[in-house]
Amino acid sequence: MTNAQIIFAAAQELAEEGKIKYTGRVLKAVTPAGEEVEIKETEDIHTYKEWQNLGMQVQKGQKAVAKFTIWMYTSKAAKLTKEQADSINATVINADGSKAQEGDEVQTKGHYYMKEAAFFSASQVAPAEDPKAKETAPELETVHSFVIDANYIDNLLAAQA
Repeated sequence: MTNAQIIFAAAQELAEEGKIKYTGRVLKAVTPAGEEVEIKETEDIHTYKEWQNLGMQVQKGQKAVAKFTIWMYTSKAAKLTKEQADSINATVINADGSKAQEGDEVQTKGHYYMKEAAFFSASQVAPAEDPKAKETAPELETVHSFVIDANYIDNLLAAQA
């Protein structure tokens, strides 16, 4: 799953549990089978750093509404076996720059890994007080576009019924 899919699914679960709010808007989605469905839109959730990037500041004293695992990227090299590198979709080379073979210890040129992150909801943030940040802050309305598993949609619609 992509981070967008992970966060979307987590936001839906948090809204069902009453930890975050629905916006009152409805998202229209098309299942892989071609069926059009409606899903209640939730308020945005982001990490502390992402809220800052959006020109927002998490209000003092607020605790994360959730912690869950997402994909992170590092450009740092890591020493792994070729099999380990393949499992994390890392670009692999031997120390001498040759193509890695099975069983070789390789060095990556950067890779993705899973890491737990804390998420805050839109109701927990306010515009940053830094005047420069306000000038560059984008609108918070977000459009999510990705493929949603048909079973996930069925479960979500059943829970919202």
